[in-house]
Amino acid sequence: MASLVLTPAQRKQKRAEAHHLEPVVMVGNDGLTAAVVKEADGALKAHGLIKVRMLSDSREQRGAALQQLAEQLGAAAVQHIGKLLVLWRPIAPPPRAESAAGALPGPRVVKILKFAKSGNHRPQIKKVKLFGNQRITAGGSIKRTKPRVTSVKKKAQD
Repeated sequence: MASLVLTPAQRKQKRAEAHHLEPVVMVGNDGLTAAVVKEADGALKAHGLIKVRMLSDSREQRGAALQQLAEQLGAAAVQHIGKLLVLWRPIAPPPRAESAAGALPGPRVVKILKFAKSGNHRPQIKKVKLFGNQRITAGGSIKRTKPRVTSVKKKAQD
């Protein structure tokens, strides 16, 4: 698998996003084993942007490991600073289940927040189940949507 290539601006953005992250994969004295590569792949699938801590003292060995990981996992090598390696791979969108043709989404639960008239009381929270043809008005009541009115001329054209 070929590694991804980032522009300098994208690399800068990914470095900023990775700044607060903790290392999720540790590479020990054995180097890049199959278990380490599998763990890094799982972390990339889950998070997309990961830090890897490598315990090797050789800078060349760490740089080679970063390139090898990027190649094997199809990821982009974002940064190599000290013993930390940063990898990024876009997260694949989850597969969507195919529903019946033209089916509307199911009911959804919506929270309605009603503030008290005086500022001394807590607002009331009410959970309401809305169906596909319902909406909440500005006052907090539930209304059904009406079918859109089309002109007689457009109906005649169809």
